Amino acid sequence: MESRILKLQEGLTRPGEAALVLSDVNRFYLSGFASSAGAVFITRKAACLLVDFRYGEAAQRRVKDLDVVVFDNLSQQLCTLAKKYSVKKVFLESATISVKQANTLKKSFRTIDVKTVCDDTLDLLLSNMRMIKSRAEILKIKEAQRITEEAYLDILNFIRPGITEQDIALELEFSMRRRGAQRVAFDLITIAGKKTSLPHGVPGTSVVRAGDFVTMDIGAVYEGYHSDMTRTVAVSHVTDRQTEIYNLVLQAQRSALVKIKSGTTGECIDQAARDVIEQAGYGQCYRHATGHGVGLLIHEEPRLSQGSNTILSSGMVVTVEPGIYLPGEFGVRIEDMVAVTKNGCTNLTGVSKELLIL
Repeated sequence: MESRILKLQEGLTRPGEAALVLSDVNRFYLSGFASSAGAVFITRKAACLLVDFRYGEAAQRRVKDLDVVVFDNLSQQLCTLAKKYSVKKVFLESATISVKQANTLKKSFRTIDVKTVCDDTLDLLLSNMRMIKSRAEILKIKEAQRITEEAYLDILNFIRPGITEQDIALELEFSMRRRGAQRVAFDLITIAGKKTSLPHGVPGTSVVRAGDFVTMDIGAVYEGYHSDMTRTVAVSHVTDRQTEIYNLVLQAQRSALVKIKSGTTGECIDQAARDVIEQAGYGQCYRHATGHGVGLLIHEEPRLSQGSNTILSSGMVVTVEPGIYLPGEFGVRIEDMVAVTKNGCTNLTGVSKELLIL
């Protein structure tokens, strides 16, 4: 955590500047401590974690790189710290703070002649820091992925004609939690038959039938870090058309994967997958981005999408998930999660992508 605090302090370029971090995810990123409320207050010389009495004892025991301050009134405590450290300007997280909270803080700080800045300065600084994962972060993502893959391999023995989409989702969640997941990474997408043409379909009471594709977009959370994987499998048998579309999506994904390396843009990766699908005549059936960053959030920077000029760097963890969706018929999506390296990428997803018929 110390290196993260130092890096944030480097972004405070002028005397009297401070960063006030209120969002759950960024407080955890900077402190390693999870709580439902609180703040991290960073000046050029000091770093404080503010928590209420519910978390005081635990924070004082576990947090090493920040001074733990237990508050009764957050605004008052922040003003006390601002005066103590001669703060004149406080940057806020514009992307996550509410208008009400921003106005409350602005009013409080104004009483001690401190200016609040609610633009994207702090958001960009934290986002750029979080995009590059440390070795320890990648190990946690890999553990979340291990849990996900073991649950996926288990569910293959469970899927058969007659079970419902909800049955699959519930079994997967139980399996992940039993293996050590804090929770699922998002509302699991487990859909079958014609519903697979819905990129983010919601599992319901629809019954799996012979000849269906079943799409499973799944992930787990381990020590705050997420995994993300999608596989599409067939039940009992497949048609030539299903096989054709599946192999086309797989080809598109492979084309994108070979383009990934440090120095490449997100748009370049997206276009590599999109070119394969468009050249086959299915461009209008692929309308979402090719991928996104994964970490403390399931969707974070960078984006692998049209118009994304973000340059990939070693340590970024991204998904690669092209798909083709044919309304009234079926859909196919295949998603891996990879870590960007200097000359390519390391695929963190280990389960087979060949068309599986259960």
